[in-house]
Amino acid sequence: MLTILFQDADLVVVHKPANMLVHKSMIDRHETVFLMKILRDQIGQYVYPVHRLDKPTSGVILFALSSDIARALAQQFEAHTISKEYHAVVRGFAPEHATIDYALKEKLDPIADKKAKKDKEAQEALTEMKKLGELSLPIPVGIYPGARFSLVKLMPKTGRKHQLRRHMAHIRHPIIGDTTHGDGKQNRFARDHLAFSKLALCATKLHFLHPVTQKPITCETSFEDDFQALIKRFDVS
Repeated sequence: MLTILFQDADLVVVHKPANMLVHKSMIDRHETVFLMKILRDQIGQYVYPVHRLDKPTSGVILFALSSDIARALAQQFEAHTISKEYHAVVRGFAPEHATIDYALKEKLDPIADKKAKKDKEAQEALTEMKKLGELSLPIPVGIYPGARFSLVKLMPKTGRKHQLRRHMAHIRHPIIGDTTHGDGKQNRFARDHLAFSKLALCATKLHFLHPVTQKPITCETSFEDDFQALIKRFDVS
């Protein structure tokens, strides 16, 4: 059973578990468990996706219950009037605050994006970051005599593919557990010494205007148990 954070006649907001696909994809053609199917069966009606979360990312995700509502919500996302917050654990001691303004060229999958335009220009991408806490352990990792990590809050102002993972890698503070843009040594360290083997990224809050009532809606979720145990290790200010 999925955790439903908000539901009415027009939309539903749920917590997506880590390592679950939102919908069927050519990239994971052998996967048989999909969030949309589970949710459809749980509430007894079809749901329309209006934004995405990567398979390894957990947290808040919004679905419309009709095509008209889906279009209205998609317009809010396109206008950047929907705000999102994420929490992540990253390598090293990150700055207290940072604005990451770094355009991203879309990375195409050779299977799923065969028909996509190959020569797109890099698109504007903007992320605000705030450090919430630090963790250091006197255990060597790679060339370093000790391990350092930061707990950060990330607020994307645009919605590019893998934006947060690529932006944090760009400033040399990759997200722990990121096998594409991250640090393999740090990921192994997290598995061996922190008992954490997933992507340390959770979509924790979503704020938007209800497309029918025009009332502001804020949905927040809790961390999954292993992520919560990891966060408890940090000296959070």
